[in-house]
Amino acid sequence: QVQLVESGGGSVQAGGSLRLSCAASEYTTSRYCMAWFRQGPGKEREGVAAITPGVGSTYYADSVKGRFTISQDHAKNTLYLQMNSLKPEDTAMYYCAAATWCSATYWHASHFGYWGQGTQVTVSS
Repeated sequence: QVQLVESGGGSVQAGGSLRLSCAASEYTTSRYCMAWFRQGPGKEREGVAAITPGVGSTYYADSVKGRFTISQDHAKNTLYLQMNSLKPEDTAMYYCAAATWCSATYWHASHFGYWGQGTQVTVSS
């Protein structure tokens, strides 16, 4: 059973940085496509970034390219999201998710079967 637990959220001013972590059950990051999603108030859940288990190919939403970096540590079974140059529009609940596979054109929320409980990120102007 895949278990995912996010941490690292908080409140920050615009332009600041945060690093989110997702602690996964054993072997998850090395066997599953891992991703970060977010859902802002009154908005649909959207993909932020994803990373494949083998080659470690990464995919990003256009809105975060150049500002966010997804990475993983297989030895620690942990997924990360480094968020720099944060903007108020980045305010959302951030979720970690896992899927058996993903690709550059196929990593939308409905494809992921395992989810964490979320961690809140609030960016003030």
